[in-house]
This record gives sequence, C-alpha cells and structure tokens, in this order.
Amino acid sequence: MTDLEQHVNEPGRDKLVKEVKAKIDALGVTYVYYQFVSVTGRIVGKGIPARHWERLAEKGFQLVYGSTANLFVDRHGNYIGYGPESSELVGIPDPDTFCQLPWDKRVARVFCRLYRNREERDNPGAALTSDCRGNLYRQHKEFQDQYGLDMRCGTEPEMMWLKRGENGGTDGGVTKPNCYHIDQFEELRPVFMKVIEYSEQMGLDIIQGDHEDAPGQLELNTQFDDVLRNADRLTTYRQICAQVAREFGLIACFMSKPFMGVSASGCHHNMSLWKGGKDVFHPEIASGDGELPGMPGVFTYKEGGENTFMPDPSIDEKMPGPIGLNSIGGVIKHLPALTSIGSSTVNSYRRLWDTGFWAPIFADWGYQNRTCALRVSAPGRFEYRSVDSMVNPYLMGSALLKAMGDGIDNNIDAGEAEERNIYEAMEAGKDVKKLPMSLGEAMNELANDEVIKSAMPDEMYKVYHHYKTDEWERFNHTVTDWDIETYLDCLP
Repeated sequence: MTDLEQHVNEPGRDKLVKEVKAKIDALGVTYVYYQFVSVTGRIVGKGIPARHWERLAEKGFQLVYGSTANLFVDRHGNYIGYGPESSELVGIPDPDTFCQLPWDKRVARVFCRLYRNREERDNPGAALTSDCRGNLYRQHKEFQDQYGLDMRCGTEPEMMWLKRGENGGTDGGVTKPNCYHIDQFEELRPVFMKVIEYSEQMGLDIIQGDHEDAPGQLELNTQFDDVLRNADRLTTYRQICAQVAREFGLIACFMSKPFMGVSASGCHHNMSLWKGGKDVFHPEIASGDGELPGMPGVFTYKEGGENTFMPDPSIDEKMPGPIGLNSIGGVIKHLPALTSIGSSTVNSYRRLWDTGFWAPIFADWGYQNRTCALRVSAPGRFEYRSVDSMVNPYLMGSALLKAMGDGIDNNIDAGEAEERNIYEAMEAGKDVKKLPMSLGEAMNELANDEVIKSAMPDEMYKVYHHYKTDEWERFNHTVTDWDIETYLDCLP
C-alpha cells in the first residue's frame, strides 16, 4: 500500500469524511480551499466547489510539484526545485482541519498532505518530501515513537499594521512605537478585535495581546498545543490578518524589519516535551450557539500529562530537568544551522544587526535572559528567540525536533545558564559563538549540519537550498538606494 493509500484508508478517516459532508450541508458551505504551505510559508492550493468533497477526500487534487516552491524561477530563469517537465503532486485533505471562513461563510478551508503522482515511474503515491507540513506530521510521529514524548509549542507572532500609501506602498505604522502602551493598543482595537473574532471562529484560543515597540506593532498569542496544530494555527492567523488588512485598507506586515531604529518583528517559539496527555475539545472558543463552524479537531488542544522540562527539585528547583537541559544543549549546538530557518530572509538579518533592540545573536541560554538566543521563560518551557515572523513554522518545528532529539540521544550538556547580560559576560572574557549574520552564512551552516538537514528530507532540502541561495544571490546582485547614496559621487 502506498503512502497515499495509507492516508486515505487511515482508521476512522471515512467517518470524518462523512462528518465533513454533514458539516458542509449544515453550514451552507459551497466552496472549499484545499490548501497546503510552500517552502516559504505561503498558503497555496486550489479552490473547488463543496459538492465534490467526498470525491476529493478520496482522490485528492493535482497541482504542479513546483507549487511547493511558489512556482518561482531563480535569477537565471530556471524553475526552483522542479522543471516544467515534472509531474503533478496529489493533495489529500485532512478532514479534521476543515473550517468555515468567518468573513465569507460560503467558503471553507482544509489543510492537505501531499504525495507523488499515482502514475509516477518512481515511488508512485509516496509522500512528497517537499511537503513541509507532511514532513512535520511524519517526523513528530517518529519522535513520539522513539522517545515516548510529544512536542508542544506556542508562538509569539509580532507583526506591524501599516498604513497604505497612495501608490499602494507603506505610509508608516498605524500607531506610534510606544511599547505596552494601552492607548496605542486601543488605537488598534478595531483591527485586533476583528482579528480575534475571526481567530476564535477558526479555533485559535487567543490568550493575550499587547502593543510592541515598533509603529503599529501588535502581538496576539494563542494557547500552546501540539506542534503541528500550532503551525496550522500560525498559518491561519496570518491568513486572518491578511483578510482584516483588506477590510481596513491596511497592510498586515510580517516582514521582520521594515524600519531601522525600532524593534523588529520576532516570533519566539516556546516549547516543551511531554509524556502522555490527551486531546481536549473546546467548542467554547468559537463562542456561538449554532452549528460549530468547523470540525472538532480545529477546536482541540493537547492537555495534561507530564511536562519533562519541569525542574527536578532534587537537582535544581528553578532550572529544567535532565530532558529539558539536554534539549537545550541540542538546540544550542545546532543554532547556526537553525538560524537559516528561523531567520529565513535577507531582511531577517537587519533584525540581528540592530543589536540595541535585544537581538538574540549569541548561541547561549539563560534563565529570564533576553540577551541570549534561548531563554527559560517560565518553569517547564524554554523560548527560542532567534526566529522572526517570516518563519515557516513547519520547517521550524521539524528542525527543532531533530535538534532536541540529538541533545537527548547524545546527552549534550547545555552548560551553565548565563545570568549576566551576554554583552557584559563577553566583556568579562566569556567565549560565546555568534550566530550567522547573513542569509548566505546561515545557508552555509545548514549545508554542513546533517542533523538539521535531516529535517528536510530529499527534495525538501533541494528546494529550500535552491530557493534561499537564489534569494541571497539576488540580493547581492542588486544595486540598492544605499549603493547610490554612498558611492554615486564618491570620486570627482
């Protein structure tokens, strides 16, 4: 049986397919987005009338392989990852992710996993390795099987609400760059209340929010959960923000550093490893009295069990237990390569160069220490800080699983937690490795790290390497305004 056939015939899936059909009828849905996520985190896929749901649930839809790379060509005119002669992938929906779009209730979305075409000469129906969401699904299951642990994750996506100028470009932020000021938060209230309204209808349990340090910079946090569902929710959150921006005539900007001199938009990942626990259905998130606007899986969160990152009082009452420390050690060891995923764009490194804003550029960790790349932010979890809001959360989740697995397998020592400001510690003589400070340098680190590369099996690494190397080459190939201003009249 092929991977595709195993997916279609998963125990209980047929029942879920029928439940989605009933949901379609009850909600009056007439159109469905069958969506997946490209190498850069974009949402791609097809829109298909809802009356074809049961057929599509079994047969799937087809789309060119290159859609996993945004069907993008490099600077030489070559399609990234796949040529025009390549076959077409097959997208098979995960019924438990079906959810109505709150801004147009005629339309719903469902996430899909991708497979090689059934007619391929080699490995027909095999899992498509350039499917970042499918990779995370499989790698998390492998991690669970190997260690008896599951990863739970929560993200802190910062982004900026920018005014749209007359030419369609940016015209500054909606608010002043006053961090944590309720008045600035209030100025964004019509926007963020609409985001929250839509988010809750799509299963995102918004637990807190604030105005951050940059113009129009907003952070809304969701409850932590299983690493795959967390990635789906971050993707959904971005989709929601894009829609709200259209409604308000604004720009929802997830670019890390649109302005120098103010804080960038990070996306800290808070993570922990758990034994046991169970999925708990929370219909109250949607806060409606009628038909739930999606499948129960959309409103489900993993709860309970044993958090293995909690301190062991017999060792230390404050610091993580042995599994947590080994996991930190693994992430610290692989931070240079991880940076190529967490800071995935040329612009990401503007954030790391602007060190006056607590840029996490050194491979160290500490307890409540924001100058380090890793911070124990609360008992039972640690925060990975060298990641920004352009991150592909599926690639990041897979890579972090591999790094933590390496730490556990090899009992990697995290070292002592740094309690000093890292810059003061270095002035006092501490030797700390600096993270890559450009996308090109980070991609070189990834190329030499077999553990992190294993998070991108086969075609995934080929596509990612091609895409990001081309991005770096395009940047170096471009004359910018800075070049003109600096060198135009440098000689008589």
